[in-house]
Amino acid sequence: MRYFIIEEDKSLGYTGFVSAGHKWGLPGVICPACKATWADTGKAYPSVDLTPVAALARFERPGAKPLEEYERMRELVRPLLPPGAVVGPGSSFGPRVGSAQGRFGQFVSNYSDVLLVRREALEKLQAEGLRGLKGCRMEVRFRQRHSPELLELELLPVGRLHPRCLPPNRESPCSRCGRESLALPKQPVLDAATLPPDLDLFRLLDMSTLVICTERFTEACQRLGLDGIVFVPIPTEG
Repeated sequence: MRYFIIEEDKSLGYTGFVSAGHKWGLPGVICPACKATWADTGKAYPSVDLTPVAALARFERPGAKPLEEYERMRELVRPLLPPGAVVGPGSSFGPRVGSAQGRFGQFVSNYSDVLLVRREALEKLQAEGLRGLKGCRMEVRFRQRHSPELLELELLPVGRLHPRCLPPNRESPCSRCGRESLALPKQPVLDAATLPPDLDLFRLLDMSTLVICTERFTEACQRLGLDGIVFVPIPTEG
């Protein structure tokens, strides 16, 4: 099986842009051990409704909090997560709220870690039997008369980069908060042993801004004429 990184296709002249953030989120953390103030990006679960616990913490306010407060908020969220979800400082939840305008393709990827899709395109892909495609509604106001119905794809973090493409002298994760300082390699390689056998679309656990798809997903998009994104091959190693 071959794999690909999904990126925005800027060659088609689409002007569509979505400016919206998720309704709720976990804060960043201030770690007493490594002294870092940090948050992760990419771990987003738009299907998760935090209304049942919203009165117990201020999930709508971004920023960093002491590690103990973050951990308390994280435990409130855990029972509401979908199977396979992994959260960390900065994880976000609920529908995207904001505005949008312009001409949109079948897929929209204004940011590297976000993948939006028209409802009709998602339904075509689901009819092809592709696995792991979950579209979530958004609360986005379009500044135009004729607007598409865009859904945000909820992507589970699964799989890792192969150690061969990472610096051999990189720092170990913090034993208290789990922070790992890891930059995207110039030539990323996937660790084949960690890749999911039952998903055609996912993001990486250790580099969650990368959206990865299988060859099956790529071929289906090309066969159906779904545009807005390009597929960059990424090698695997066992």
